[in-house]
Amino acid sequence: MSIEVIGAGFGRTGTDSMREALTILGFGPCHHMYEVIAKEEQKRLWRALAKGGAPDWGRLFSGYSSCLDWPSAYYWRDLIAFYPQARVILTWRSPESWWESFEKTIVAAIGAHDDPDSLGVALIAKRVFGGRPQDRATAIAAYEANVEAVMATVPRERLLVHTLGDGWQPLCAHLGCAVPDQPYPNRNSAQEFRSAVPPK
Repeated sequence: MSIEVIGAGFGRTGTDSMREALTILGFGPCHHMYEVIAKEEQKRLWRALAKGGAPDWGRLFSGYSSCLDWPSAYYWRDLIAFYPQARVILTWRSPESWWESFEKTIVAAIGAHDDPDSLGVALIAKRVFGGRPQDRATAIAAYEANVEAVMATVPRERLLVHTLGDGWQPLCAHLGCAVPDQPYPNRNSAQEFRSAVPPK
């Protein structure tokens, strides 16, 4: 099993809905931050990488066919080179609506964390947002810079920009799949996130 789909979008851009969609389409299991939260071995491996260890992508993604959300989205440049046949998806929403969701969920979860080695602190807060995830201007600038970098770097034929609400059609066209006879998933609202990742 190898990674066939790489997500380059930040958390809170519909990544959990996309995870479910990819699973329905046959590209599961899909790696997502929830996998790291749920599995001690995943947590150990990704924390070691965030501390500067050498990546062993085959081990990090053993058993997975796709990856979305952090932590993998931080490493999209490495992953698109390591998996040259994989399709790339940039999940997207407007920077303002992303910030509103991000502040209510991930920023709150990071602020409640007292473990400096957690990926929320060591990777997302420090590396992605320069230690200032709670600052609106800093966070939106990082979000926009990531979008621009993905669109400038990934060849157009490999990339799908999937906006919230786009549904099945563009995704299935990008992956060469038939459109399923069921609604596109709608998962992980802010309330659902807070239930799944309660503050300490």
